[in-house]
Amino acid sequence: MPTPDLVITGARVVTPDGEGPASIAIRDGVITAVTRDGGPDAARRIEVGEAEVLMPGVVDTHVHVNEPGRTEWEGFETATRAAAAGGVTTIVDMPLNSVPVTTTPQALAEKARAAAGRAMVEYAFWGGVIPRNLDDLVPLARAGVPGFKCFLVPSGIDEFPPVTADDLRPAMRRLAELGTVLLVHAESPGPIERAARAAGNGDPRRYHGWLASRPAAAEQEAIELMVDLCRETGCAVHIVHLSSAESVKTLDAARRSGLPVTVETCPHYLTFAAEEVPDGATAFKCAPPIRERAVREGLWSALQQGSIDLVASDHSPAPRALKALDSGNFLDAWGGVASLELSLAATWSAARQHGAQPVDLARWLAAGPARLAGLGSRKGRIAPGYDADLVIWDPTACFTVEPTSLHQRHPVTPYAGRRLSGVVRQTFVRGQCVYDQGKFPSRPVGVWIKPEAS
Repeated sequence: MPTPDLVITGARVVTPDGEGPASIAIRDGVITAVTRDGGPDAARRIEVGEAEVLMPGVVDTHVHVNEPGRTEWEGFETATRAAAAGGVTTIVDMPLNSVPVTTTPQALAEKARAAAGRAMVEYAFWGGVIPRNLDDLVPLARAGVPGFKCFLVPSGIDEFPPVTADDLRPAMRRLAELGTVLLVHAESPGPIERAARAAGNGDPRRYHGWLASRPAAAEQEAIELMVDLCRETGCAVHIVHLSSAESVKTLDAARRSGLPVTVETCPHYLTFAAEEVPDGATAFKCAPPIRERAVREGLWSALQQGSIDLVASDHSPAPRALKALDSGNFLDAWGGVASLELSLAATWSAARQHGAQPVDLARWLAAGPARLAGLGSRKGRIAPGYDADLVIWDPTACFTVEPTSLHQRHPVTPYAGRRLSGVVRQTFVRGQCVYDQGKFPSRPVGVWIKPEAS
């Protein structure tokens, strides 16, 4: 076997076999061997500290980069620096908020040009399903998108309108033929419209008003619809950002019947509770909303039992003015939580309180998302033949979130001032260190990663 470029040795290495001492040999950006001894001779060696964990890099399959067209909101340069600082080695960009939205092959090509040479970590792109883009789905899949996203309610962006069941049936049949997946923002408009009529004119600064306006019934109704359409069309369905544990039984029953249905939740639903959100604190606004403490604990139970497949950030940043921070008006504020850099630490901080271990984190944040994005044979695991995408982090070290120290474009986050556990020390993309204790020692090395079938 050729001499490795790099061997990394640690006492707490998370592999598919569990956590324990191991040495990882890397050559040309790929893991060539994982051994339980000191590993082979190498041109360079790194010894990981006794308390530190060496884990597969986080694969975040729910990121709104917003470039091209709304780069003043974020952009590939700032988003991927934030990713690297948070131990994220691959992101998958959502098809909306950019201009143009990624619903045609031409728009995909434009987005790829915007990302090229600017990304510190690997990246991929979801396509979009909107009314009247049925003929674009096959060429988008052939161009390398691993799946498609749709909304059942208005997305907040006129260029990305919602779809109905009548729109979805032919699209899902087409996607089933392609063997790809449909990601769904699962809220139905009916319960939301009824909640709005019942609410009347309340104080727009009250968080309870925003919470009541997006009831859990909207998620349940949408998930029931998507399960029915999955059964009817054979198309794989992935429910994004589940905020309510009420729908877990429906999803479990669908999977027991053999339907290809998966689901994610987000760090903010696992961290915060509605009882803790102050009125006027619009940095917390997202859709679906952060729900009550009991709901949060239900999500944790579902995640630990395997009923929720993965955790993704739903990083959706916006400038301060769009978040209506000065007025505190939840109705006016852009809905989205900026947390790409904090997803590992936020998830771990809550996970350790629920008895979880780093092996669980690797499953939720790396292996599961990699499978969803069609990258499961090269990303998300420490094993021979996989890309050497790695994060070294200290699960016992703590830090207080200072927004101006984050690497996202705008220092707006509901985690401001929160004490989190889990400090990222180093991040490697294909064996190259892209983040090292507050510094970025590498040029942007990230490239467009396409699913294996492309």
